[in-house]
Amino acid sequence: MDVVKALAEAEPAPFWLDDPARPAPSPALSGAVTCDLAVVGGGYGGLWTALMAKERDPSLDVVLLEAGRIGGAASGRNGGFCSASLTHGLRNGLERWPDDMPDLERLGWDNLRAIGDTLRRHRIDAEWELTGEMSVATEEWHLPALAEEAEIAFELGWQPMLLSAEGARAEVASPTYLGALWDRDSVAMLHPAKLAWGLADACRALGVRIHENTRVTGLRAEPARGGGALGGRRGRWAGAGAGPLHLAAASGSVTAHRVALASGAFPSLLRRLRGYLVPVYDYALVTEPLSAEQRAAIGWRHRQGLGDSANQFHYYRLTADGRIVWGGYDAIYHFGNGLRPGLEHRPATFATLARHFFTTFPQLEGIRFSHAWGGVVDTCTRFCAFYGSAHDRRLAYAAGYTGLGVGATRFGADVMLDLLGVGLAPGEETERTRLEMVRSKPVPFPPEPLRYGVIELTRREMARADRNAGRRGLWLRALDRFGLGFDS
Repeated sequence: MDVVKALAEAEPAPFWLDDPARPAPSPALSGAVTCDLAVVGGGYGGLWTALMAKERDPSLDVVLLEAGRIGGAASGRNGGFCSASLTHGLRNGLERWPDDMPDLERLGWDNLRAIGDTLRRHRIDAEWELTGEMSVATEEWHLPALAEEAEIAFELGWQPMLLSAEGARAEVASPTYLGALWDRDSVAMLHPAKLAWGLADACRALGVRIHENTRVTGLRAEPARGGGALGGRRGRWAGAGAGPLHLAAASGSVTAHRVALASGAFPSLLRRLRGYLVPVYDYALVTEPLSAEQRAAIGWRHRQGLGDSANQFHYYRLTADGRIVWGGYDAIYHFGNGLRPGLEHRPATFATLARHFFTTFPQLEGIRFSHAWGGVVDTCTRFCAFYGSAHDRRLAYAAGYTGLGVGATRFGADVMLDLLGVGLAPGEETERTRLEMVRSKPVPFPPEPLRYGVIELTRREMARADRNAGRRGLWLRALDRFGLGFDS
């Protein structure tokens, strides 16, 4: 295994975004504009919010502002797994909201189906494949957990397949597999960037004004008052007497009745959210296209997504043109919520990922990687999104998806629109806004330097648990008691 040679020609760029069909950017904001709804963020969360706002009320004037390019951050850098789970897995949800889990699972299923329906309705070619996902055991201690998860899944109405080592290897030929749990229905594979670009096109077709390369630098709220600078359209909103919100950018400004924040891991305009989120870097590789002989050597006829069962886990899948995307394992936090382009490239992690790839697929010795990249994930202590509003429900937010946001961002967009009252009667609640998951918040992270120390210690202890047959030490057990979500 020559890892250096395998990585030698890898482009330091996300495979999904390195596409000649990538659309040209929309013009940056220029001057002062007004609108009914301003959406901050041009990833999935913002795009779904803008699209569904227009679908709920076609008369709304919607403006979307993106600091860089549409889909240029997490939405264009992930593995392309679109899951029905809204809670980052069954265990995480059951530990936090056991009474709500049947409803959360049903809503997650509805959400996944609605994504597929949207792609068909708007003719978005995002390479959608409803293949399911197979969680594989690569250590003996993984097997009881997979069996327990299968039991839980059956109780909640799922019908996964629990596979032996032989059954798992018959699906995908890796000598490391000791068993697997294949959930065939609740996960789709897709092309992440094409999803973002297609949603943006659908937004424009419905009249959404999109401005890329427009970083919002400030938020100011006017106090409640009678009348209003934005005229008679104010009456469509719950809390109609409140003043507008003002967003400042380098080359212009937006005055809006309502604002939806979907800025992911980047510093929130709402300062109170910053203690709840940390940016964590995730890394991935993609191979050159496999030859017919290489494909035959690994099988993988059903093209399902794959993930192993360790705390430090890998996720991997096939692309439409026959490559393997291979990511995960290292999740890196940098002191002070570090965020800068240089952190997207980590040669040591790329080398580790390559070694693990060839351990999993020794029959692919000699294959090369064409791209190696990193991206930042918005992480919170409960491992799944949290929601809320501010400024008398003139502003709503959803954040903290922790790597499972490809599907859950659509649900988050629905929650934000509910909180803002889009298409609802004044004061009306919905099934979504009554959920304890929506009404509650995660435990905030401590301030620096304690934040960095806690996260690093947790990361090391999780790696130690993996080396110690899954046995969790005192530190992880203490976190478990406080419900802080540091689990596989």
